[in-house]
Amino acid sequence: MGADRLRHMFASARADGRTAFLPFMTAGLPDPSGSPALYRAMAEAGADAFEVGIPYSDPLMDGPVIQRGSDLALAAGTNLDVSFEVIRTVADRSPALAMTYANPVFRRGVEWFAQRLSGVGADGIIVPDLPVEESADLRRAASRHDLGTVLFVAPTSSRARIEAVAAAEPIFIYAVAEVGVTGERTEPSRRAEGLVKAIRDVTDIPIVMGVGISTPAHALAAAEAGADGVIVGSALVRVVLESPDAESAAYALAARVREFRAVLG
Repeated sequence: MGADRLRHMFASARADGRTAFLPFMTAGLPDPSGSPALYRAMAEAGADAFEVGIPYSDPLMDGPVIQRGSDLALAAGTNLDVSFEVIRTVADRSPALAMTYANPVFRRGVEWFAQRLSGVGADGIIVPDLPVEESADLRRAASRHDLGTVLFVAPTSSRARIEAVAAAEPIFIYAVAEVGVTGERTEPSRRAEGLVKAIRDVTDIPIVMGVGISTPAHALAAAEAGADGVIVGSALVRVVLESPDAESAAYALAARVREFRAVLG
């Protein structure tokens, strides 16, 4: 469990010549009782690890699909405690990273948050609105509880900023494929190759690409650019929003994950 499990996952994928696939899904969708089945279906279909989104009322990084998912999960009664229990069920069989925002983390305290995540078996934490300059307290708390932290690099990031991110030793670097909020795009990123190269010129920390990766073709382009992993979120959350129940959503998600897995090795 913990950061070492993520390191092993990336090492295994590299050894096998695969690009890791890390689906994002909002905890508590379509409802708290049905949520674990979605992750189980995706794991059985070939997902390597999961970004478990803790629903939040003001998700600054997220576009309309994931915002809608957060709204529905909150309305169904998903709170922090429910989210932690969903993470527990995910982490029982797969590496799991909690994706949340700075407000909930600092409202409860970085030590409390890291301890709770560690207690349910999480392996890492992603806080997209926490820049590297303000992340030291969380990184120290996470390290004390054997959690990996994730930091972001965008196509607009300077070499000095990439160096600062690398110096903080995240468990992986989240490479933002397209500037803007999360959401589905029609074309693959034209910045992926340059972004991966800019990071690789500085560090060999694993690179996971996300934001705007909506189709297997987009995922393949990210992999061919040199990403160690790919995150897909909005395209999968939309599947759940358009499904009549948890069973149908799980079936449809498994089919989608198999499509992504097929192109990622």
